[in-house]
Amino acid sequence: MNRMVWEDAPYPMWALGTAGVVQQANRAARSLLPGAVPGAHLPEVAPAWLARARPACGREAPSGPIGDRVYQAHAVHADGDRVIWWLVDVTGCRQDADALRAEREWVTFLADASDQLLSSLNLDRCMEVTARLAVRCLADAALVVMPVPGHRYVAAYCGPEGEAACGTETVDPRTVPELAEVLRGFPPSPVRWIDPASVPEWMIREGTGEVGSVALVGLPGHGLPAGALVLLRRSRRAGLTDRERVFVRLFAVWAGAAISAARIYTEQAVITETLMAELLPPAPPRLDGVELAALYRPAGPGEQVGGDFYDVYPVAGSGRESLVVLGDVSGKGLEAAVLTGRIRNTLRALLPLADDHQRVLESLNGVLVADSDATRFVTLVLASFERRGARVALRVTAAGHPSPMVVRNDGRVEDVGADGTLIGMLEDVTSVTGAVMLDPGETCLLYSDGIIEARGGPLGDEFFGEDRLREQLRQCAGMPPEALTERVQMLASEWVGDGEHDDMAVVAITAGPAQGEDGCHE
Repeated sequence: MNRMVWEDAPYPMWALGTAGVVQQANRAARSLLPGAVPGAHLPEVAPAWLARARPACGREAPSGPIGDRVYQAHAVHADGDRVIWWLVDVTGCRQDADALRAEREWVTFLADASDQLLSSLNLDRCMEVTARLAVRCLADAALVVMPVPGHRYVAAYCGPEGEAACGTETVDPRTVPELAEVLRGFPPSPVRWIDPASVPEWMIREGTGEVGSVALVGLPGHGLPAGALVLLRRSRRAGLTDRERVFVRLFAVWAGAAISAARIYTEQAVITETLMAELLPPAPPRLDGVELAALYRPAGPGEQVGGDFYDVYPVAGSGRESLVVLGDVSGKGLEAAVLTGRIRNTLRALLPLADDHQRVLESLNGVLVADSDATRFVTLVLASFERRGARVALRVTAAGHPSPMVVRNDGRVEDVGADGTLIGMLEDVTSVTGAVMLDPGETCLLYSDGIIEARGGPLGDEFFGEDRLREQLRQCAGMPPEALTERVQMLASEWVGDGEHDDMAVVAITAGPAQGEDGCHE
């Protein structure tokens, strides 16, 4: 090679013999490695990666750092066993490649974080996922702190091992003034740094190790802060790079939104559960001398409440009678359930009038007729009963509802004969009250029209009907009330099969054993 071209080449170049002895080095090579001059043994004066370098032979050319730059070595075979190495500065390319790789890693992390944070509306899980994701890419340990009513705090901690746990903490934000400001959300600040020496013990858990830096990140929620994220880093990972700051902000926004949504959902679920408890049918109480059983099946497969309802009041009116109410509200689903709740509350307020069924029905009718929505109505059965010696006396009044049936011990099935107009549609209410006496073991069965109007059968278009119900009840003489209600509901459900059906409610009132059979009743 021309000596002038060799000497003035912009790339560092060495000619090496078989023993790794430098035979020739140009000006750029001598400037980069002053010791790599002719006669020097390259392994003694060059970085290890370059001393071990061999011609690529189809593989990626060897590369490595020299000083603060990164070079890639390319080999050219000259005459004999001599090899000429020339180096290309690839620092910029490597930096760009590293930046692109880091960008991809962060994007992948944020996409995964989004999937995990949005996969559940469980508040504890959202907080644990936030802490675990922070440890994965942002810190050696992380703590998510969220205030809850009652001046309490819930915290989720994740240590270096990657295991997260959530629980109620005794936290005094005044011990960390910056934390109190972050939890208030004012003034807004994405990242705040605090002195690790001032961090209280509850913030640094066992196993975290020596903490070199602590960062506080606000988690923005829907209108109010969702909490604070505490990033704990060991000395070797102190601080955040500019790129990490950008992604910390994005992560905080997504985590805050997920925690805020989970918190709203949790609060609404608690409210719904509280309200639902008022709408769900009650468990039948134990009454002296009378056995009660009830079953309810809503129309929808995933529903808990609907338009049918029943209530049992052990003491109603001025006497010794108890009262059972079974009703069927127009409509289905949540709208019907809301009206059901209103009717049940009204009937509860009318309990002092329970001796007079007609008066109770008239009062309830007045409330519903006064409603602006004239299409909302309810059918009802009122059954007042008390123990009289060995028998149970019932007074039964129906308002637009199927008349109850009595199952006698000898297998006879009788209609009570109660009748009347439905409630909520007409100004005047008429009703007929039937009187029934039950011997021990006999049952009065109250049911909603969802039982007799269950449509199914061989062709799928036939009602179950009162006659079929009456025929089945003849086979149920002496059956305990729990078994009887299950039997009736099972028959109607089997008749419907997989088809649609209305709400189904069944209540059985059975006279208990007389004295001498169990020694408990007179």
